[in-house]
This record gives sequence, C-alpha cells and structure tokens, in this order.
Amino acid sequence: PLAAQLTRLPRPTTMPSTLLSESAAPSRPQSVPASAAPAMTPATLKRFDVSGPRYTSYPTADRFVEAFGSDDYAQALRQRRTGSSARALPLSLYVHVPFCESLCYFCACNKIVTRHHERGDDYLRYLAREVDLQVAQLGRGALVSQLHLGGGTPTFLDDAGLGRLMDILRSAFVLAPDGEYSIEIDPRTIDEGRLGKRAAMGFNRLSFGVQDVDSAVQKAVHRIQPAAQVFDLMAAARRLGFASVNVDLIYGLPKQTASSFDRTLAQICELRPDRIALYAYAHLPERFKPQRRIEAAELPEAATKVDMLSRSIAALTAAGYVYIGMDHFALPTDALAIAKRQGRLHRNFQGYSTQPDCDLVALGVSAIGRVGATYSQNAKTLEEYYDLLDQGRLPVVRGLALSRDDVLRRSVIMALMCQGQVNFESIALAHLIDFRRHFAAELEALAPLAAQGLVTLGEHEIEVTPTGWFFVRAIAMVFDRYLQADRNRTRFSRII
Repeated sequence: PLAAQLTRLPRPTTMPSTLLSESAAPSRPQSVPASAAPAMTPATLKRFDVSGPRYTSYPTADRFVEAFGSDDYAQALRQRRTGSSARALPLSLYVHVPFCESLCYFCACNKIVTRHHERGDDYLRYLAREVDLQVAQLGRGALVSQLHLGGGTPTFLDDAGLGRLMDILRSAFVLAPDGEYSIEIDPRTIDEGRLGKRAAMGFNRLSFGVQDVDSAVQKAVHRIQPAAQVFDLMAAARRLGFASVNVDLIYGLPKQTASSFDRTLAQICELRPDRIALYAYAHLPERFKPQRRIEAAELPEAATKVDMLSRSIAALTAAGYVYIGMDHFALPTDALAIAKRQGRLHRNFQGYSTQPDCDLVALGVSAIGRVGATYSQNAKTLEEYYDLLDQGRLPVVRGLALSRDDVLRRSVIMALMCQGQVNFESIALAHLIDFRRHFAAELEALAPLAAQGLVTLGEHEIEVTPTGWFFVRAIAMVFDRYLQADRNRTRFSRII
C-alpha cells in the first residue's frame, strides 16, 4: 500500500499531441522510481506465463454442473429472503445485453451480432419476466448497492430501451443513493448527448472498450474507432461528472508490436482515465469461432507479449497508476485504489470491486450469479433463455452448491486475490480448522514461490510481495483443489 493518498494528477483540457498525429513518436516512458518499480524481469514474467483461472469465483465456472438448475437457484433466493444476516446486506446486480452491431474478431464474450435493434425490445420483455420470477422468490424491494451492464454492447439499446430497463430494475429493487452503477460503452455507438442521458438515468461509472488506438491493429481485429473519438467521449464524461471512467486495453493482438503499444499507452495515459484494465489476448480459435478470422502469423510472439507487459507496467506506474491486481490499474484517488490500501477490496464475476462481499443476482442470457453458497448460470442461447421464461421458469441451466471445503478454499483464494494476505488464525476461527495442518501440502508447494520472492511465509500468515501481486493467479492456484487434481489447464487463459 502507498504510505499516503497521493494527489490526483491533472487531467488534460486540450487534445493530446499524440492524438493529433498517430504517426508521431511518443516520448519513452520515464524510468520508474526504485520505490515504485516492481522487482521483476522479463525472465520472471516468462517463467509464469502459464494457463490458469482468473478467480472471479471459486470453484471456477468450468466446475458448474447441469444437476444444479432453476429449482436449486429458487431455493437459494428463498433462503436469502428468510435469512436475516444475508437480507441485511445489499445486492449486486449484473445485466447481460448480448447484442452487437458488428463482430470484433478477438471477442470471447457471449454475443449476438445484428443490426436489427427491434430485437432489443423483445429482449427487454423477457428480462422483465425474469426479474418478476426472481422477485417472486427473493422479495420485492431488496437494496442494491452495485449494478453493472455488460455485453455484448449495452449501448446497443437506444435511449428509450435503456430507460425502460432501468424502470424494470427500479420497480423490483431499491437502488442505494451512494451505489456504484456502471455500464460498458462501445465508443462507436454513442455521443455526448447519449452519454448525458446515461448520467441522468443514474449511471455514475463508465467503461470504454478501446483495446488499441493503432489503426492497423484495429483493422486486423475488425474494430475501427478513431482515437479522437475516444478522447472526445472522455472529455464529455468529465464534464458530465461521472465518478470513475475505465478504459479497456488488450495486448497481444495481431499487428501489435512493443513500440506500437507504447504509443497506445502514451495516448491513454494522457487521457488519464481513473482506471485501466490491461488484458492479455488469449487466442483460442478452437473455442471461439470469431477468432478464426485472425491471422495467427500476425500475432506477436510470446517474447514480444512479455515485453509489452513489462513495458506497460513501467509506463503505467510512471504515469502514476497503482497496480490493483490481475489486469487492473487505477489512479491513487480512485475508489478502487483506496479500497486496496484500506484492505476493502473484493472480487466477483465482474472483477475487482469496492463493494462488500455480497450476493450477485445475474439477469439475461448466459449471466452468472452468486447467492449464498451457490453459483448459477442462465441459458447461453437466446432461444433456450426465451423458452424457459415462456414456461414460467427461471432460466438457470447449470450451477453449483458449494461444499464446506469449497467455501474454505474460496476464503483463502479471495484473501490472496484481494488483500494479498492470509491470516491463519482468522481462517481457522471462521472455518474451525487447524490451518497449518489442513493446508500442509499447499504451504509446502508455496515454498518455491517464496524462494522466488513472490510470497513471504510467516508463522501466522501468508503475504503476497509487491512482485507477487503481478502473479497472484499463480499463487492462488496452489489452493485450488480442482486444479491440482486436474492438470489439463488448456481451457484457461494464460496468466501473462
């Protein structure tokens, strides 16, 4: 953690020079101060370039089973309704809007490519049915402190459609006045006027899908969006008073080079979004059909990807961003960075969060939720989703009821992922175990990671080092019972 909260760095009020000429060579990132620089090398990054889960849940979604269905989920909702401790905590809501106007070749999300916007109207009617079925079990008026609209492209819905969706949610839930309400934005689908309407609807956080500003890369992945367009929207978001603006970037895309991605980072750092999500592209064409349109020969080599990550970490740190964990960076005054310093960081299916460890009600096709000691996922196809709702059934088709061991290991893994520390006594008291005896094999397996400077193993705790934060997935994997029993990890993305 930082010793003290830093002052927010100034935001630009004019267009950055790097946006005026995409061919202009940016200055090299400043050297990172010794106190801030992670003690890592490209060799360290390469050593841990392995496949592994992202741990937005434990057990991970690949462990869900079809034996868990709508009746099991309905029971979990009823138990929350009658349980005083759970009912006292606010909910998190996730709504999946699957539609996109065009196909991005890198995308691995559940989406439906169409230009027929009337399909959004049909979808909203079915979402309203699902909300009614959820409320019938959960009770009307549950407090919500976090809402996220993802996709697909939520801005596929026009202003009237999005307003209708918010009316549906407000008729069933109570949105806390100090809650976090976010929406993913495709910059190609929106302007300042529409952005203002989203602020009026109650959204206070935005996430812009940028990926890369290099025109050759954009063409290679079929996502053309001028850098100036992104800058204009960022400036508009500042004027409209959004509390936090995130930008998504991806490294490892076709046509990318270390120097071209340096230019992208320089431009994004000049924009100074509150948060930056820096994802590694996972090329899995055998699983995701759109990726088959990407020329494998145009992808950067593994060593180049490692170099991109190393340079990105240096550039973002030099620009004043705090590394949150996994793929996330934030300005020191952003709520996410403050939550990390104060040990209040949490993690759910949307990634890192400042909200308490609360139940997540998921709505829409393929959406994944968590209620109590259960996980659930809705039908992945629109046809099956609609059919189940036409039958008056919750559209859950698979999920998992966690065992006692699952709950225990989830506590350990989330403590590592969020706080970077596991206190043996607190886990022992909460789960009635002898930590050292129960996890003797895991502690032994951590020894090589400790020798490499990623963790420190004390008498009473495990602590992730500053370097270890960049490989926290590898550390958490040690406590994943399923992963240790099943070494076939090809279904997961690579850590780097």
